[in-house]
Amino acid sequence: MLKKNKNQFLIFFLLNLFFSVNSFAQKNFYAGIEIGRRAVKTTVLDVNNIKKAEYKIVYFSNDRIALADHIAATGGVPEDDIKKVSSIINEQLAKIRADYKIPEENIFIVAAPVFESARNIDALRNKITSSTSKSLDIISEDEEAKVLVKGAIPPADYANALLLDIGGQRTKGGYIDVLADNKLEFIPLELDFGTMTLTDAVKKSVANPNQANDMSTYQEKSFEFNTVLRKKVKEMVDSNPLLAKKDKIYLSGGAVWSFVTLYFNESVKEHFVPLTLEDVINYDAVLKNNFVKYSNLAKTNKEAESVLKIYDQSYLISANNILYSFLEGFPNLATKKVYFAKEGQITWLLSYVADRSKKVNTNF
Repeated sequence: MLKKNKNQFLIFFLLNLFFSVNSFAQKNFYAGIEIGRRAVKTTVLDVNNIKKAEYKIVYFSNDRIALADHIAATGGVPEDDIKKVSSIINEQLAKIRADYKIPEENIFIVAAPVFESARNIDALRNKITSSTSKSLDIISEDEEAKVLVKGAIPPADYANALLLDIGGQRTKGGYIDVLADNKLEFIPLELDFGTMTLTDAVKKSVANPNQANDMSTYQEKSFEFNTVLRKKVKEMVDSNPLLAKKDKIYLSGGAVWSFVTLYFNESVKEHFVPLTLEDVINYDAVLKNNFVKYSNLAKTNKEAESVLKIYDQSYLISANNILYSFLEGFPNLATKKVYFAKEGQITWLLSYVADRSKKVNTNF
């Protein structure tokens, strides 16, 4: 009888321990480690409702390494970078596993599209897999726009919105078309120009190379080049008539981040920051006629300082020319709502979470 009671107690204890451990695991927590162009970024999310983009960033780490520059210079990922990246990932995994008790299936490691071109990418992948027992996904150039749309637009708005991401090399994004039987189709959007490529194109249009860095000359040529930019925007809009039916425009990328940081000059806590064409026009006037305002702001505001460390005045003007040309050329803009998707650095992770949600259709 005593032995029987002991066995029952042991079974009860083990069952209680099993359910306690599982309930202690943070099932609504997700973690992502991104090996990016210039940093290894780690994020932990507490997700309440991914469909409505209700989540909190409970942890974020940014370990800077000039990985893309090294790939461009050598064609591969240097051995020293592989060791550094692997070390950072192992340290971050140990921390988030200990601090947040995240289920292993909710932890992801990805690499940016730039790593597609690295000749020894398998060496990096094998190093990470062997030391972490986690796989490394590489987001391809072809997948990037779809990942951006999945993660930057709240899934509840998929059918009613579009995304445009203004990057350094190009401007990309897309929208979702709802077909018969509630099937979805992803339609990509792309402009030839990004912040840096547009700046380079404007400078090349200056007849005298010695004047290419003169700001008054640059502004004059930039104004002239807007004709080319507006034509490109018109071609994109005209070839996608469904855009006119979308009620919400989500914007992301360094260009819009710079604008929101400098223009609003405050810590914006919302995931989505509303903005208007009038805001963009007012910001443009300061960029071109009173830039010292933002130079002074950077002396006391760390976020503004971060912007000006990355972009000089010419880059900011190009960035805003792309933003302004797109909004100006968008049909019936006055009837639309425009937002900056603030959390651009975790878009891919939000996309992964949406893909795994039973309440979100991401099969497009």
